[in-house]
Amino acid sequence: MSSISEREAEIISEFELFGEDWEARYEYLIDMGKDLPAIAPELKTEERIIQGCQSLVWLNSTYADSKMHFTADSDAIITKGMVALMIRVLTDQTPEEIIKAPLTFIDQIGLREHLSPNRANGLVSMITRMKTDSAAALIEHKN
Repeated sequence: MSSISEREAEIISEFELFGEDWEARYEYLIDMGKDLPAIAPELKTEERIIQGCQSLVWLNSTYADSKMHFTADSDAIITKGMVALMIRVLTDQTPEEIIKAPLTFIDQIGLREHLSPNRANGLVSMITRMKTDSAAALIEHKN
């Protein structure tokens, strides 16, 4: 399994293929969301909703084999693509790696600057939730 930095580098390379064509970059992001495996309907609960997102985003975090696993869904196509992007980078990584990851690829691909302020805040909320869930799993399974 590839590391977070290797996954970030792959994504940077993929986004560079589109140059500065943000319409194409958004389409690619939307396609990532379409490829996101469906979250089980029973996991779409109030406690799995990421607070701070403009759209509804459900994130399910599990810990198995010393790694975090994430599944998610959203009612908005761009937001679903954003959470798919984050899952691609962070799933199947250890909680320690997730917590420490600076996730600089987001700025390197120009995503944050091309999002509305509400969507940018939602992205930060997604990252915060994934890191918080990872920290909780680390604490719970450390003993």
